[in-house]
Amino acid sequence: MKHQKRKISSLLLIALLLLLTACSSGKEDGEKSEESTKEPEKSAAQKITIFQSKVEISDQLEALTKEYTKETGVEVEVWGTTGDDYFQQLQIRLNSNQGPSIFSLQNVTEAEKLKSYAYDMTSEGYVKHIAPGMELEIDDKIVGVPYGVEGFGMVYNKDLVKPEDVADYESFVSTLEKFKDEDINGFGLSKEAYFLIGHIANYPFALQNDHYEFIDKLTDGGVTMAGTKEFQEFGKFMDAIKKNTVSPLDVTYDKEVGDFAAGKSAMIHQGNWAWGMLSDFDVDFEVGMLPFPLMGNDKLAVGVGNNWTINGEKDEAEVKAANDFLNWMFTTETGHQYIVEEFGFVPALTNIDAGNLDPLSQDVLKASNSGQTIPWALNYFPANIIPNDFAPAAEEFFLSKDMTGDEFIQKMDGAWKNAVK
Repeated sequence: MKHQKRKISSLLLIALLLLLTACSSGKEDGEKSEESTKEPEKSAAQKITIFQSKVEISDQLEALTKEYTKETGVEVEVWGTTGDDYFQQLQIRLNSNQGPSIFSLQNVTEAEKLKSYAYDMTSEGYVKHIAPGMELEIDDKIVGVPYGVEGFGMVYNKDLVKPEDVADYESFVSTLEKFKDEDINGFGLSKEAYFLIGHIANYPFALQNDHYEFIDKLTDGGVTMAGTKEFQEFGKFMDAIKKNTVSPLDVTYDKEVGDFAAGKSAMIHQGNWAWGMLSDFDVDFEVGMLPFPLMGNDKLAVGVGNNWTINGEKDEAEVKAANDFLNWMFTTETGHQYIVEEFGFVPALTNIDAGNLDPLSQDVLKASNSGQTIPWALNYFPANIIPNDFAPAAEEFFLSKDMTGDEFIQKMDGAWKNAVK
């Protein structure tokens, strides 16, 4: 009997030990399970990834992200790209659910293709600082914040030209005629596709009430350039340029800028990027940028090359972490210093002190911050139309002694049809 009691007691003791072990094991498993469910959220919030197309700022962006990690503890991984096929790489990554936290988009066309991924930034605090009209917007939602702004217009020698000398068609033509008599090239273009026709052709499109709608109608055959007043006057401007200036087909970009720096040209049609070469010369006159006065236009053409976009398909913690990084870059002294000094951008946000900008960039910044701009409608042109279709038409125009400005606009209509067929 005692033996049986001892046996029962032993069995009870073993059962109790097993029960305690099971409870202990269950608690540990439960703790591990709870930790594992929390870990992805912690990981997502503590690390973000950036994939962007502007390869020339890759090293500087890496340095900026290290500053951010040092300050916040959040890891930022920058993915590299060759730049040539960035958008294709981005699409593949996003479609395979391996997309970055932050990526870049060039324009509305790219944004439309990826709008299902683009996070709506409209309510984020930093967007209130974007210069008027510079945000990347789709369906009334802000989906991109610009890297910076660039602008183009008539770069002019302030010793030779006053703004009132080129305020409209009549004054522009009389000024060119005056300089022709003085053996000075009044207005310089160069033979490269964008500098010959791409940028200057932006104006009649940008001056439409809605350039997106106009371009869509032009593609569908609902309107023509030849039948639109802005293009009719543009043809007259091109006629005056051909008759009164040096043929751009004999001029490279280097020569265009060099002749201007030497005082051989009074004006050239260029952007603020031209200062990079102008600064290499000993320019002994003040330089500025004026609007091209088509239809009396008094605004510079200012646009954005790239935009920061957040991947809205990421989980809530990662989207917040991406927003935190952009907010830090756009609102802190360190972020501002990198945007202006390290990246070399003309700020697209009005809260950023641009520092000591060159004269052309100062004019672009002033126009951008005040909203005195017209858009880069050329960003919505059919792919490759400028080098493949517009440039050959412009070359034919400048080579021909007989082709009129009206006939040139008809050639542009034909070029557009060829590009969209």
